[in-house]
Amino acid sequence: MTVGILALQGDFREHEEMLRRIGAPTLQVRLPKHLDQVDRLIIPGGESTTIGKLLVMYGLIEPLRARVRAGMPIWGTCAGAILMAQRIAGGRTDQPSLRLMDMTAHRNAFGSQLESFEIDLPLEVLNGDPLRMVFIRAPVLEDLGTAVTPLARIDDGRVVAARQANMLATCFHPELTSDDRMHRYFLEM
Repeated sequence: MTVGILALQGDFREHEEMLRRIGAPTLQVRLPKHLDQVDRLIIPGGESTTIGKLLVMYGLIEPLRARVRAGMPIWGTCAGAILMAQRIAGGRTDQPSLRLMDMTAHRNAFGSQLESFEIDLPLEVLNGDPLRMVFIRAPVLEDLGTAVTPLARIDDGRVVAARQANMLATCFHPELTSDDRMHRYFLEM
């Protein structure tokens, strides 16, 4: 099983290092032809507007949508979660996105870079200790459709991780910690 990592912008190298550490083959995805060589895909954190524009520039939006609709597992972290949401709040109205998950991603929900933080929270799908979550100019997930299951909430009740069928969205950066449980969970999807 080869895990594709969208490598247009953002922290794709950190995901790649984590996956290699746990023995999962990876491929950096930059063009539609690369999608044919992967069994699942991670869209990393970065800047969602920039990644969205590059998805358009490299002709990846429709091929990605088609693969996900055909059942390919996909995981978006931070900016990736924003790009997967059907609706985006707090951003540009013309921002390109994949519009896959029935939810709203509210960009920069915690504020600017200065309000970035880390917190340990339990995640129902992970057994064991709470997961260290790194939030950097992070979104929150709102208006979840009935097919979307919230997986984690911060203390005020806002959703920061969700799943809909073969799609996973996290507002935090598990690739910036040493805990590989989220990556292992994605590999089992």
